[in-house]
Parts: sequence; C-alpha cells; structure tokens
Amino acid sequence: MNKYITELIGTFFLVLTIGLTVGWTVALPVFGGSALAPLAIGSVLMVMVYMGGHISGAHYNPAVTLAVMMRGKIEKVEAVKYMVFQVVGAILAGFATVWLAGEALVVESAIGVSSLQALGVEILFTFALALVVLQTATNEATAGNSYYGLAIGFTVFAATAAGGPISGGAFNPAVGLGPAIVDAVTGGSSIAGVWIYLAGPFIGGALAAVVYKQQS
Repeated sequence: MNKYITELIGTFFLVLTIGLTVGWTVALPVFGGSALAPLAIGSVLMVMVYMGGHISGAHYNPAVTLAVMMRGKIEKVEAVKYMVFQVVGAILAGFATVWLAGEALVVESAIGVSSLQALGVEILFTFALALVVLQTATNEATAGNSYYGLAIGFTVFAATAAGGPISGGAFNPAVGLGPAIVDAVTGGSSIAGVWIYLAGPFIGGALAAVVYKQQS
C-alpha cells in the first residue's frame, strides 16, 4: 500500500503546483499565471521523485507507468493500481486548487492551436519524459545514480516552458483528467477536450518504451 500512497502524494503535489502557478494568477502575462511556473513544476516533480523513487519508482504519471510496464518493470495489474491512485491524487489536488485559489485548473491549448498541433506537442514531450525516466531510473547501466530526479525534473521544466504555451502542457493523463473532472463537477466544461491529454501522453509513453527497447 505504501507504493500507492506514494504515487497519490507525488501526483497530488505535482498537480497542486500546476494549479497554483498556472491556473489562477492571471495578473502576469506569461503562461496565464506565474512566470516561474515551469521551474516550479519541474522542481516539485524533481523533489517528489527523490521522495518516492525508492518506494514506488515515483511515476506520478499514467503515461510513465505505461512505459515502465511495457519495459517489463511493473506488472499490468500493478500498473492499473498505480494509475488509479495517480488520478485520485490529481482529483484531490484539483479540489485543493479550487479551495485555495477559488477556481479550477483548466488544461487547454492556446487560442489558434489546432487539436492536431496540441496532440503532437503532448506526444513529443511525453515521449521525451518517459524515455528519460526509462534510461535514468530503470536501466541497469545507470542503476544507483543520484541524478535521475534532476534529469526528470528538468525534462518537465523544459517541456512546460517550450510546449506548455502551445498545448497547455499536461504531458500526463492524470494532469489532464483529474482537474477536468473537478472542473466539470464544479460547473465547468473543460472535460470535452480531455482526450488530447489522454491520447497524447499515452502515445508518447508507449513510443518511448518501443524506442528504449531498440536502444538497449
């Protein structure tokens, strides 16, 4: 059970940080919120990875869990349990964002960006994230290293800074789904576009696992 609670906690703080830095501080023009949002998001993921890596593997992302499952490091039933707890953590963080900030986090693409463009961004950067996780946190050649958290956190930092203003920057099905459920429950309508943040990251994670096997 410790593994699942760890996945819930890590995903909770990741999504909460996204909600509080991206979703509500509209006075700043960058990213619709804080100019430091990408750094904050990458940093919280990094520290949560170091917090839980030795317990659960610190996925905090169903797309990463899919990649690790395809890599053969986690069983299918276990992977589903991870995903459930990740989504629960994201939903709890969505409600916490509403409580603390007064409005729900809505992950959506920029005006003028097509669904195909947003999907492409989600695929590409989730692919990069999942491949970094596989190579730094599951490869026997890099076993015992102390830099895997930095590598993962900085990947998300770069992805959020570069791709976030285009697609909304989920790169994680839990980030896309959890807050959308909360928004729908609290009277919003962001659930309609959530397919992009499910399909894109899952495709990116699966592609990373395929490429990893070719590299190894």
